[in-house]
Amino acid sequence: MKTSYHQQKVGDVEVFYREAGPMDGPVILLLHGFPSSSHMFRDLIPKLAEQYRVIAPDLAGFGHTITPTRSQFNFTFDSLYQVVEGFTEALGLNQYVLYVFDYGAPVGYRLAMAHPQRVQAIISQNGNAYTEGFSDAWGSWETYWHSPTPENREACRDSLSPETIRNFQYLHGADASLVSPDGYSLDIAYMSRPEAEEIQLDLILDYRTNVDLYPDFQAYFRKYQPKLLAVWGKNDPAFLPAGAEAYKRDIPSAEVHLLDTGHFAVETHAKEISELIHQFLKKIFITNQGKSQIMSKS
Repeated sequence: MKTSYHQQKVGDVEVFYREAGPMDGPVILLLHGFPSSSHMFRDLIPKLAEQYRVIAPDLAGFGHTITPTRSQFNFTFDSLYQVVEGFTEALGLNQYVLYVFDYGAPVGYRLAMAHPQRVQAIISQNGNAYTEGFSDAWGSWETYWHSPTPENREACRDSLSPETIRNFQYLHGADASLVSPDGYSLDIAYMSRPEAEEIQLDLILDYRTNVDLYPDFQAYFRKYQPKLLAVWGKNDPAFLPAGAEAYKRDIPSAEVHLLDTGHFAVETHAKEISELIHQFLKKIFITNQGKSQIMSKS
């Protein structure tokens, strides 16, 4: 299946997105994380697109999505969510499966809480919603959340360095021979653009709002019991496997699979993840089709 590339205007933002698969197929909305873009899904998209309409936007402040400057646009997670919400409505996406990773999780879960009837299932790949998921690597970020001084902001800048992106985000806990340099090299290049570091530091500070919303996300899980698949790189230095297992506390039917890799699990395990997704979604859509047939007969 060929992947096509598009721009969609949402207010003052031009959202870049990748799309593949049949236009009438069930939609999988892929939401990437920090410090990446929809490019991270380059290997996964073709593996899902034979059966599903796969759509992967770049979040505001990332990749090829074009936003106003920092002085004209408020780079917060609420803003990122509002752009994604507008994007789904502009494309007429009335139902979709959410695939959330890293930053994509708090964006996607805001979307799910606002439109629970649209979410057919959730796939969380190292997408955290529980404090149990935090490792001890969050020290400088947490300090900045609690005391947003210029000095504490500057202490977070190391999170944006080429070395951290390559060695911490991509290579830690992964088989380095399986990690293409294309992903982290592109992310490093994106980070060198004007305002990129300041935008990311704004989002690092605002990440505290996501933690504040964890109880609300969890309440959504308990109330609506979405079908959920957690696929987790168990060697992730930021989000621990406990964050994956915690989903089962609120969604007893959740499926959890831990893979022997790091944070960017799709870099090394796209085949395994795609197979788990196909198995997971097959059960959901066959069940839904059966219900539709029964209702039509009655």
